[in-house]
This record gives sequence, structure tokens and C-alpha cells, in this order.
Amino acid sequence: MTILTNVRLIDPEAGTEMTGSLAIEDGRIAEVTERPLAGIDCGGMCLAPGIVDIGVKVCEPGERHKESFRSAGLAAAAGGVTTIVTRPDTDPVTDSPETLEFVRKRSADSLVHVLPMAALTKGRLGAEMSEIGFLLDAGAVAFTDCDSVVENTKVLTRAMSYAASLGALVIGHPQEPVLSKGACITSGAFAAKLGLPAVSPLAERMGLERDLALVEATGVKWHADQITCAAALPALERAREAGLDVTAGTSIHHLTLNLLDIDDYRTFFKLKPPLRHEEDRMAIVSALSDGLIDIISSMHTPQDEESKRLPFEAAASGAVALETLLPAALQLVHAGHLSLPRLWAALSLNPAKRLGLEAGRLSEGAPADLVLFNPDAPFVLDRADLRSKSKNTPYDLRRMTGKVQATWVAGHQVFGSSL
Repeated sequence: MTILTNVRLIDPEAGTEMTGSLAIEDGRIAEVTERPLAGIDCGGMCLAPGIVDIGVKVCEPGERHKESFRSAGLAAAAGGVTTIVTRPDTDPVTDSPETLEFVRKRSADSLVHVLPMAALTKGRLGAEMSEIGFLLDAGAVAFTDCDSVVENTKVLTRAMSYAASLGALVIGHPQEPVLSKGACITSGAFAAKLGLPAVSPLAERMGLERDLALVEATGVKWHADQITCAAALPALERAREAGLDVTAGTSIHHLTLNLLDIDDYRTFFKLKPPLRHEEDRMAIVSALSDGLIDIISSMHTPQDEESKRLPFEAAASGAVALETLLPAALQLVHAGHLSLPRLWAALSLNPAKRLGLEAGRLSEGAPADLVLFNPDAPFVLDRADLRSKSKNTPYDLRRMTGKVQATWVAGHQVFGSSL
């Protein structure tokens, strides 16, 4: 039995934090108490459920030089992420039981839990739905074409209807595909100044409105991977009020950065969807605080140097974030927007609940997937120190606050010095 004492216990399910002790036995939480127990003194640091990260890209097969399951697991453990939910936008696409089996076998190299998603349509081409039933039996936890939006509404309706009949979760990327194609910045005066192809935030609203109409028609369980602008929030609120089985996420980058950060054409800030106006960022933070947006994800997208060191318009989109998710998210706590329990509901409890997992809880009998962290430890991020194979982070050389001290997966310590 491992006993951690003198810790601030962050319980997202109860919405509380208290100083106490926690005991781990046989891979599960054996006891949570306010009493001081004889054990490892953690010096008043915070102990919370491990992060459950939906939407992580691991580049196996096809692009192992960008990220492998082993390197992603190292990065996740160092970032307090105990479960990664992987995207199917691999090469080849994860759209068959065979490719899913490859993912299952390769993910054995990872230090953390790996749950694969599968493509909603074959090849993510939007022409023919994938073998959803077989993929579900093979272990797929959700179905998504990621940022390849299905343009054919009839195909999408059929896929959603079939997924609904099987109780499968569909994850959408709310964007109107024609308007957003080729865009790399949010429209406005700043976009005009930089002379880059732009897209209006209304493209997100239009895509969301269509998808929600199909959710209503089919009754499917549905999750929006990234809501990033204020214009989309009223539609999401109406869907919730109508009782649709809908949840929504956003990325850590859209919560902590805005489009002014891409000044000087810095390609590490090129994301999909593009960074938004500060007013949009604050609207999303407020929606997260109010519970309208449920989940924060890293949207970890490794890109190599060659694909990023290009003119902004030609550079690849995406950023790594497994190791930066926690300190970046703590900015919202230090700024007074969220409490630690509310933040951990979005990072851990809510994604676990959406996927039907036991994780995300700090209660007796729950899995001992845990992160011990110091929320007030300052540091300067150096991308060269990241454990991911790719180093494309927008937070390079930024002063950040919050360090992971140790991570446990199923009761086994996978990161940190011996406590």
C-alpha cells in the first residue's frame, strides 16, 4: 500500500479541495481522508485525478518520426495525463479493425492508458461510412473524421443514425468546410494587415448548427471537439436546453492564446481552427466556467521542423501540448476564472464521464490514476526539454506556473522521482 499524506486533495466530482491523505492499494484508491496518515509527506502539494485527454494525435503508423506511442506516453506522464484518447487521422487512417489492432498492439509501449478513436468515414473522405460496428467491437471508443469535415450531409446522417443504433459516440469538428478551406487566420483588420487567407467565426457557427440539426434528427451521442468562438455558443446552449445528448470541448491553446500571438508570422501559433479574437477567447473561458463547455483537451498535434519552418500560409497546423496542458490550464486558475476542482472537472471528470470511464474521480474504489503537482512553481518552458519527438509548442520560452511532481497510472508511479 502507498499512502500520500499532507496533500491538497482536488475532488472534481464533489467540487471540493481539502488537506488530507490518500491510500493506494491494488491499483485503486483505498482511502481518502482528512486525517493525517503515516506515509509519504507531500508537503502540501495538490493531488488530483489524472488528466483524460481527448484528441491526441500519435503519428503511428506512417509518421513515427513525429511522435510514437512511447514518446507520447513519456510526454503524457510528465504532463499528468494518464489517459490519452487518440485520433484516427494517421497514415493510413485508422478506419478498419486491422488498423485499430495495430494501434492496440503499438500502444502497449505507452506508459499511460491509450484509448483509440476510429474514423467515421472510410479514409476520412466523407464518401462512405466506416465499419462502425466492427470497429466498436475492436475497441474504438468514439468515431470522428477529425478536421476533415463530412460535406455530404446524407452520408453524415447515415453514419450518425447507425452510430446511434449502436450507442456509439460521434465527435464532430464544427466548421463549414467550404468557408474554412485554406484559411489560416480569423477574419478582421489584423488578418487584412497580415495579408493571410481568413475565415469568419460564422463558419464555426454554421458547421455547428448543421451538426446539431442532425443530432436532433438521429438521436446520436455527439461531442464537439473544439468550440472556439462566441458566435457558436447560442446554438450549443439551445441544444442543451432541448435535451440533446451533446457535449462540447475546446483546446487549451484557444483558452490561453489569441490571434495577435501570430504577429511576425510565427508558425508555432498556426492552429486549426485558427486562433480567435480576445473577445472570443474570453467568451469561451466564461462558457467553460458556466459549464456550457465541458471539456478541455490538448489537441496534441506533432509537426516536424520541416513542416513548420515554412511561410505561415504553407506551414502545417497544430501544436504539441501533452506536457504544457497542465501549466497552461493553471493560468485560468491563477487569473481567477476557475477553481481547481472546476478545472479538473473539465480536464478529467467530464471527459471520463463522456467516454463511460471510471477515471476522473478521487473517491474510494476509483482507479489510482493520479497527478501530484505544485500549482505555484514557476519555470520558463524550453521546448528542447519536451519529451515529445516534435517540439512545436507556442509556449516556447514563456514563463509558466505549475509543475507536475509525480504521476501514477493504475497505482504505479510512471513519472517523478521516488517519493
